Amino acid sequence: MKKPMIPLLILLLTLITLQSPAFAAKQDESGVSGATATLKMTFPRLEFDSVHATPVEGVYEVVSGDRIIYFVPRSQHLIYGEIWDAQGQSLTRTRQAQMMADRIKDLPLEKALKIGDGKNVVIEITDPDCPFCRKASEFLSERDDVTRYIYFYPLTRIHPEAEAKVRYILSAKNPAEAYEDVMRGRYDGRALPQFEDNRQLEIHQEIVTNLGVRGTPKFWVNGTYLSGADLQAMEKLMNGSGQGR
Repeated sequence: MKKPMIPLLILLLTLITLQSPAFAAKQDESGVSGATATLKMTFPRLEFDSVHATPVEGVYEVVSGDRIIYFVPRSQHLIYGEIWDAQGQSLTRTRQAQMMADRIKDLPLEKALKIGDGKNVVIEITDPDCPFCRKASEFLSERDDVTRYIYFYPLTRIHPEAEAKVRYILSAKNPAEAYEDVMRGRYDGRALPQFEDNRQLEIHQEIVTNLGVRGTPKFWVNGTYLSGADLQAMEKLMNGSGQGR
């Protein structure tokens, strides 16, 4: 007597379902949901924006501001580092660049301090007392092919004079000139000229916070994100080559 074919058909249908993209997507969603719940329970003080699957099984991407870290739910470990593929490409940097590029799509550039009118568009997050910000500003000021959109984010805990300097810049009759004076150190350890605060700093701080940025300097060079004053990478991007990080 022949055995019924129904169990075999059920097995085949099950295998097809397991291999289907729709099922894989549901599995990813389930994994992300579970990883998120475990992350919150394991690290309740960790502030993060979202959790995503990665190409590495069991390892999940955790987006926290402009940073990407990794979480392994099974062992309940956080990993601070980068994932590289066999071709020597940092998947972490690529993902971060895509993520940060998406965030500036609706950026209100009219609220920024604009300097220059060149073909290369550079968006800056800066603190006037940050030495690395000043280094990058000097580099950009020497070029005549750049349009700069500058947002201020003074780190008052480490630069107590920075906030007053930013308020002076944004309230000045000629903000671009005031910016150059401040960035060149003209008012370091000296009193600022009298000014009436126009409260533009609060607008800048809100914009920067919404971008998920927590430090300076940060740049988007022709749409590509750069963290830190990497002048060599910046120059390559303005010359039409290179990748941000």
